[in-house]
Amino acid sequence: MTTNPGEPETRPRRRTPAGAAVLREDVTEAIRAAVFGELAAVGYARMSIEGIARRAGVGKTAVYRRWRSKLHLVLDVVSALAVQGLPAPDTGSLETDLRLLYEVTSRALRHPVASQILPDLQAEAARNPDLAEAVQKALRDGQEGVASSILAAAAERGEIRAGLDRDLALDLISGPLYWRAVVIRAPKLPKGYLAALARGTAAALKAL
Repeated sequence: MTTNPGEPETRPRRRTPAGAAVLREDVTEAIRAAVFGELAAVGYARMSIEGIARRAGVGKTAVYRRWRSKLHLVLDVVSALAVQGLPAPDTGSLETDLRLLYEVTSRALRHPVASQILPDLQAEAARNPDLAEAVQKALRDGQEGVASSILAAAAERGEIRAGLDRDLALDLISGPLYWRAVVIRAPKLPKGYLAALARGTAAALKAL
């Protein structure tokens, strides 16, 4: 661009190319939240892009700009749970670390939305390998990361031996609560259950 002598040079403003719409993060988060609401209300099989958009207060186009199908949307939302993770307890004791982990996990699993969504997704996962992989990753990775941290700290303190069977240890830590909350869907934990579970699991880990 030419300028007259003595005048400051001006540059043309760069314009966003046509079709390169900016995806607003608040809309994306509203859609993700709506997915959980729809899963809890109607389940995966009956869930629709129309219902998600209506619950999120957006048009269907806003959903399709971000995800090309219902399956890809649910895969994205469920997979995101894996990276959120749980805070790793650090109380200085294996038993109390386990107790805190169980308290947090129990509250999460027994939340009304989670208690409705997880069994439904697991049923759908039996028919859909892609969904099965995402659900497994979401349930496994966050819990496994925290459990591994607890085991590493316990081994460093000398509470458990360093070479124990890691997979078996993770099964012992994570299995009981998922069994009660997701498989048999017990309506309420017995009084003192979490404390007894932490004590029993700690003893089992020390015996490995």
